[in-house]
Amino acid sequence: MDSEQTNKEVNLPLSHSQMELADHHHPATEFMLANLPNNMLKWVEQNGYDLITICDLKGRVLYVSDSVYKMLGYKSKDLIGVPVLELLSPYDQEMMMTKFSKQSGESQKFHLSIRNTDGKYIWAESVIGRVHDEERAFDVLISVTKDIQDKKEAEEMMIRSEKMSVAGQLAAGVAHEIRNPLTSIKGFLQLLQAGIDRKEEYYKIMVDEIEKIETITSELLFISKPMTDDKKKELLSELLSDVITLMKSQAKLKNVDICMDLDEKQYIYCDRSQIKQVFINLIKNAIEAMKDGGKVFVVADTHKDFCQIDIIDEGPGIPENLIHKLKEPFFTTKKDGTGLGLMISNQIVEKHNGSLEIYRNKEKGSTFRVIIPLKREY
Repeated sequence: MDSEQTNKEVNLPLSHSQMELADHHHPATEFMLANLPNNMLKWVEQNGYDLITICDLKGRVLYVSDSVYKMLGYKSKDLIGVPVLELLSPYDQEMMMTKFSKQSGESQKFHLSIRNTDGKYIWAESVIGRVHDEERAFDVLISVTKDIQDKKEAEEMMIRSEKMSVAGQLAAGVAHEIRNPLTSIKGFLQLLQAGIDRKEEYYKIMVDEIEKIETITSELLFISKPMTDDKKKELLSELLSDVITLMKSQAKLKNVDICMDLDEKQYIYCDRSQIKQVFINLIKNAIEAMKDGGKVFVVADTHKDFCQIDIIDEGPGIPENLIHKLKEPFFTTKKDGTGLGLMISNQIVEKHNGSLEIYRNKEKGSTFRVIIPLKREY
């Protein structure tokens, strides 16, 4: 076969059955989900990975696909008439009631915790919309839900891995920071053994030094603890002070000063452990960006509905062509970096209905801006 022939469509003779189909509409062109035979629809219901639910506006289940058994362990007939909110976590119940209290035809995507027959809550991603049923002349809520429990568990393992990596990298600085108060305590104990006066004054200094050690070690241990998911009003200055207490030890080793400028009475709505993790990652990155020392500025500004916290360093700055890649998994500009810190930080901030923005400063360094709502948002 020459090259000219290979570039043309080869016309093969039609078989008898193909010629018959050519004279009529091909059956495949008439297939629509609604028109499938009952046995096919049943197969799709039972074997589909997505769960389809239809509820009235009070949240009572009118229809649920048989795939609910595979996902949650319930039989579809047992859920008809059941208020669907009863299967959600208390937080999700409140959120859903708020979201659908007003009439809206827009579909919305949610991450929900749904209780299965064993009483365990599993993570699911659901797209929910309000649709008008023209035949029955009333509105219903339709949702398509998929199980993302495995994805969530993988994310949590990745976060724990990154947290332990950060703890290991901070260990040298923490050890150095703990050695100083321990040396003081040892010296005062030797003086007390020698029968020196002014015991009460020495006792007080020793207690202060022990409290320093306690504060640093508790913040280091905090990193290794599993993340919670408990959003509430938190005092920003207190939260950042805890983070800076931990980071100061590494900053000293790198000849870096951390300066904080914010309203001491400003509250934000967040999960304390998660947002701490964000600031640990960002301040650590800022310290490591300055090979020859310098200053890290932590500056907060309050706006109408949100708080803007800037972490500003005096390093060489991030090249403009790399900024958009920084939030991608495993992308890093550091030799020993994992490339997960900024990705995890970005995920956490987005879960708080906020945003993480990255800028190259005009003169020198970079700015990492965290925007967090001041009040609860669904």
